[in-house]
Amino acid sequence: METARVLVAADKFKGSLTAVQVAERVTAGLRRVVPDVGVETLPVADGGDGTVAAAVAAGFERREARVTGPLGDPVTAAYALRGTTAVVEMAEASGLQHLPAGTFAPLTATTYGSGELLAAALDAGARTIVFGVGGSATTDGGAGMLAALGARFLDADGKPVGPGGGGLADLAEADLSGLDPRVADVDLVLASDVDNPLTGPKGAPEVYGRQKGATEEDIATLDAALAHYASVLGPEQAALPGAGAAGGIGYGALVALGARFRPGIEVMLDVLGFAPALARATLVITGEGSLDEQTLHGKAPAGVAAAARAAGIEVVAVCGRLALPPEALTAAGISRAYALTDLEPDPAVSMAQAGPLLERASEALARDFLL
Repeated sequence: METARVLVAADKFKGSLTAVQVAERVTAGLRRVVPDVGVETLPVADGGDGTVAAAVAAGFERREARVTGPLGDPVTAAYALRGTTAVVEMAEASGLQHLPAGTFAPLTATTYGSGELLAAALDAGARTIVFGVGGSATTDGGAGMLAALGARFLDADGKPVGPGGGGLADLAEADLSGLDPRVADVDLVLASDVDNPLTGPKGAPEVYGRQKGATEEDIATLDAALAHYASVLGPEQAALPGAGAAGGIGYGALVALGARFRPGIEVMLDVLGFAPALARATLVITGEGSLDEQTLHGKAPAGVAAAARAAGIEVVAVCGRLALPPEALTAAGISRAYALTDLEPDPAVSMAQAGPLLERASEALARDFLL
């Protein structure tokens, strides 16, 4: 019998294992059962946090820049570069991970650093920028990002409005004439697993504001401020899919930077070279921390499974916890899923012991699919 060739294309297990560590543990478990199995690893991400790490694992060079964090303090942010293609992750500059524990600034957190990070990629010679948006601490419609790239947002007295979404309530004039001219010559791809509009019941403040510390009053304030901002800058783009991504930074990129929106996992599979790796495989293993209803809406495992199914290659999944019935897995193109909570029902222990448990789950997977 021909030796199986396994492609491990899984996302991170958030809070316990990076995508690279997931691939290492799965490989170790498989080889314990089938020592000579051929394994290729391709850590994946869907545009959210972990996207730069996935690009670096695929051979991009990691670069760093000092930029303005969401609260206005300097932070170190990484991006990835290969040739003239850059992968920029807004969360690196403006993400929740830059907020001290228990500290939120829903009305004033800024995406200024994300604009500085895009400028750093332009300085490095990028002509194509994959802009992964997700995990933001911000709800400013990308105004901070655009300001860092040369736009001016002025109140009725001609003074710059305050930082964050709250300040946009005072916006009287948006002057984009000073935008970095290099932006017009770059192919900017907005990569996100979120297709929400900017405002309204499915908009950025209502759907994502609470996780950034916004009260009900803050949400109403932000929604009104972003609607006003869009009325000044361009209301048509506010309804586009992805406009509401990462606190509305998607809108700023679409309306002023000429970005085009694509589902994050599709973009990343292209950038990471998934198609040629898939062509070499006889079995694909994907996964993420929680396989649940959200997974089916553009998360990495769903994108991997869809591409593999189209190529006629079987897909199995590993996960921390499984919250999908077998028929939902089958519909997504996944034959079976192996959850760590099946081995260790206590979620806290399961997360703390994720590495060894994932090796055990992968041994079971190997016995079922490789022997």
